[in-house]
Amino acid sequence: MTPKPLCLALSLILPLAFTSLNSHAATAWVSNEKDNTLSLIDLDSMTVTETLEVGERPRGITPSRDGSKLYICASDSDTVQIMDVKTRQIIAELPSGEDPEQFALHPNDHHLYIANEDDALVTVVDTQTEEVLAQIDVGVEPEGMAISPDGRWAINTSETTNMLHWIDTTTFELVDNTLVDQRPRHVEFSKDGKTVWASSEIGGTVAVIDTDSRAISHKLTFKIRGVHPDKVQPVGIKLTDDGRYAFVALGPANHIAVVDAKTFEILDYLLVGRRVWHMAFNADQSLMLTTNGVSGDVSVIDVNALKVTKSIKVGRYPWGVVVLP
Repeated sequence: MTPKPLCLALSLILPLAFTSLNSHAATAWVSNEKDNTLSLIDLDSMTVTETLEVGERPRGITPSRDGSKLYICASDSDTVQIMDVKTRQIIAELPSGEDPEQFALHPNDHHLYIANEDDALVTVVDTQTEEVLAQIDVGVEPEGMAISPDGRWAINTSETTNMLHWIDTTTFELVDNTLVDQRPRHVEFSKDGKTVWASSEIGGTVAVIDTDSRAISHKLTFKIRGVHPDKVQPVGIKLTDDGRYAFVALGPANHIAVVDAKTFEILDYLLVGRRVWHMAFNADQSLMLTTNGVSGDVSVIDVNALKVTKSIKVGRYPWGVVVLP
């Protein structure tokens, strides 16, 4: 039998390959705090493909380690909901304490550290047993949460006390505090765990903190031409895994600051939507998405080109965002 030409064989194979790839396109999950919904964005087509109803005022969202579940801070429902990513159904609700806003999942994939803004507490919940393991007194209006890559430290930011609270994850005890500028909102560990970046919304700064000494080593300030300094309010922070860039969301300044994470030089300011809150990378960190609360959209940034490439309309007041395969 005469074999088929190579080009014909490829013409039969390649469509199947592309179909397979497209069926596993990455999806961005965006929490819309005014609509009580999640918007799902297909990152191939850059369009919203689904809108899912969840609890009241969804804000912080984070996946399980294997990506099969999504944890959702339903702040006004006073619970953390667990959604099955495959079925898109809420399968459980965790006893989160009152007004959960942000949280962080320990590397053990079981312990969820939840900031309870109204009660000045951090609640630790076992996601498997749904048991409350600890409630830790922290400062007034706790919001930001992060856990070190090695799992040793959980850090909470308290907006009114203006501190980072260092929690020993083996004992669930608060062991130290780091004073930062006014109204700290978010905290992020570097990939190697050696530094912590913390935003101060009203202070207008980002503090870079040495993890070993728990002391501030650098402080960043921001100045955007044509934008009043009072509108420069740092909130969300994302760091690239290669240690090259830090991206800082500047709230009502409607810009993302691009920072050289090694020299701490401000490299650029990228104009996005109105009242930018938080950000997320795709898997290879070639794209970054921002949630823009007031304009109700998501901006897509090409990380290599440092350029905003698209705006995608979602629900009212998008707040949190994660990307899953």
